[in-house]
Amino acid sequence: MLRSLRDIIYPKTCLSCKTKISATTGEELICRKCYSEIKRNLPPFCSSCGRHLEKNNLNKNICPACIKKRLNFDRAFSPCVYDGVIKKLIHEFKYKGKDNLGAALSKIMIDFIKEYNLPISYLDFIIPMPLHKTRLREREFNQAEILGIHIAKEFKKDLVSGALMRHRQTKTQTELKNNERFLNVADSFSITNPANLKGKNLLLIDDVLTTGATSSEAALTLKKAGAHAVFVLTLAN
Repeated sequence: MLRSLRDIIYPKTCLSCKTKISATTGEELICRKCYSEIKRNLPPFCSSCGRHLEKNNLNKNICPACIKKRLNFDRAFSPCVYDGVIKKLIHEFKYKGKDNLGAALSKIMIDFIKEYNLPISYLDFIIPMPLHKTRLREREFNQAEILGIHIAKEFKKDLVSGALMRHRQTKTQTELKNNERFLNVADSFSITNPANLKGKNLLLIDDVLTTGATSSEAALTLKKAGAHAVFVLTLAN
């Protein structure tokens, strides 16, 4: 009765389509219809950025975009295509303070790891992509860290939040062209304790991979500090 009364006074709505969610269905933040409409990133995957490979690129094992650039991470993975429902949900998560979406979104990443047997057992640490302190104050939370907390807990890995720092505030990447993104993030990261990362295999967590510029620069910084391998896992690409 109390739950029904609460739902009348404070009705739950899907954070994607904004329709009312019934308490009896077990849905919390995303309705079943929207969840089913999330565009999944399907194999075969590019051996660099992790995007779906079209038939004419299967022999090369790498997408045309990655052939033209050198990315410093060893490989990236993403369960979703950055479009439609997942794009709306990430926007709600990052920019509208819906940090409670973290559990549902990280589950998509966790299921992807299990489905494709990603080599998470060989990884030493999980590192969330850091925000500059100014941007962190604006958002009040780091979305990559929230995703990382759930993933680390599921696979019993150590989450190292303070290892990688963003010491230089950069422009928002969405405002820039592809080549400008790499210049924008150059030399923007630093390591707090390089000795802890020497010889380690790392998983870098973020929400979206577009050109790969930010993840590549972060991976370069980690490798300069002595990391052996750096893989990237994002929610979408």
